[in-house]
Amino acid sequence: MLQLGATQIGDGRKIGRQESAKEDTGMSMGTQAVLAGQVDAAAKAVGLMVISSEVGEDFSGHPTTRFKLGLADDKTKTQVVELSDKFDFSRTDLLEEVGVYLAETAKRLKNPRPDCYLTLHGLPLSFDKFTWPFHTSSSGADTFLVHGEVRLEDGEPSVLHAKIAASMTVTFAEIVKAPEQPFAEGFIYNAVRKTMDQGQLELVKSGNRQPVPVTTRYYSPWQKKFNFNDTKEPQRQEYLASKVFWLSGMLGEGKPVWVMDPRDAQYLNTTVAELKKTAELLAGEGLIRLAADTEYATPTEALMGHRAQYAAEMAQALAFIKPTFNEDMRGGHTNM
Repeated sequence: MLQLGATQIGDGRKIGRQESAKEDTGMSMGTQAVLAGQVDAAAKAVGLMVISSEVGEDFSGHPTTRFKLGLADDKTKTQVVELSDKFDFSRTDLLEEVGVYLAETAKRLKNPRPDCYLTLHGLPLSFDKFTWPFHTSSSGADTFLVHGEVRLEDGEPSVLHAKIAASMTVTFAEIVKAPEQPFAEGFIYNAVRKTMDQGQLELVKSGNRQPVPVTTRYYSPWQKKFNFNDTKEPQRQEYLASKVFWLSGMLGEGKPVWVMDPRDAQYLNTTVAELKKTAELLAGEGLIRLAADTEYATPTEALMGHRAQYAAEMAQALAFIKPTFNEDMRGGHTNM
């Protein structure tokens, strides 16, 4: 248990800055200093800076360090990266992948809402309260878990959310280089979106954690890449237009949003190069305006004129993920 000065956070874990907390969690100053130095150097290399760091605990009570990262020229938007205190990414292959993760983070932090993503069916969601790294299942199952929360973001006050328990099988874990946030956040977020697309996650006002199974069916070992949704060009056009409408027009005050996010490319089973072509087609149709670097876009008046259409699509998606058997059971129409 952490000593006076620690803070209890929403998911039940504890963080604090006190020296006694470091002693209780068994974290040595030397280990923390090595990790902090590695993160600081990797962050600076891509235009990020470590705004603050603090001692934390993972789900199982093991010590972690939580680094709050921000853009060197804009500290108003931040990303928390939580790592096991013994994690050492000095290995070349690990350092390279962490570098890629941080470089993408730097670009994503330029979004007006870096925490928001869109589902293929048109649901704008924020991702928050994910407790890294993975922890072993307390039920005895051979799985690794990470908990988090997604919330509907439609520009209006909303209580609709889903508490997530994403489970990674032992077999799938062999694919992942390390059970840490930089190596898993992307495919976990995409697995959540995919599960939502399948109608297997419900956004509710309150409720228990809902499972998001992450198995080898999402990964092709011979292609060495993830597979979530097989999409064609018309679907990608609809997706990018909807993304710019929601994340820039409705949630971002018309500020530019990153349309060549590799996380979206993985989710749509395409490439960043193909996303660029899609964005250029939308710009040619007068639906979005591309920034000078062509990686970010804002909506045109023509796109924002489709507000009723996107609202209807969101309503349909919400209806799709709401289990009808719940309503039957509430009405007493069940033989269970």
